[in-house]
Amino acid sequence: MNKEEIRRFLSERQIAYEWVEHEAVFTMEEMERLCIEQKGEDAKNLFLRDAKGKRHFLLTVQKDKQVDLKQLRMQMGTTALSFASEERLQTYMKLTKGSVTPFGILNDEQRMVEVWMDTDFQGKVMGVHPNENTATVWIACADMCRLIEEHGNVLQFIHVPVQVDEKS
Repeated sequence: MNKEEIRRFLSERQIAYEWVEHEAVFTMEEMERLCIEQKGEDAKNLFLRDAKGKRHFLLTVQKDKQVDLKQLRMQMGTTALSFASEERLQTYMKLTKGSVTPFGILNDEQRMVEVWMDTDFQGKVMGVHPNENTATVWIACADMCRLIEEHGNVLQFIHVPVQVDEKS
């Protein structure tokens, strides 16, 4: 699904959302420079794989969190985690670098990607790309989770702590 198909998909299902078009962004820093009015919590999305490349994960966390992959691995009960390649991103979610989003799950025809959502999104509105990094969609976390589950992908919540800078 491209971004216009995502817009139609949400409208057809009568899911409440707000949509903001903007220039292409590839990092959270670029997103912040756009000074888009915050209508919820911006999401940072990481596409990960296990050590053998047999399991793939979409981790969605709040934008200001740093993720410790070793700690995450222990919480998830997996082998070592690393960032998946752009080729794997294209194969599994049909997305390009900079456009990783929970909406990409709708492109996962084999339902191979496991979604892990930061517990801090529960009960909140989240800002994510609609499969392209030229817009942001503000959608309730509960609605996003329902879409993922209805699609048939595994969805779990995980507490991702804020990393404390010990030098402060």
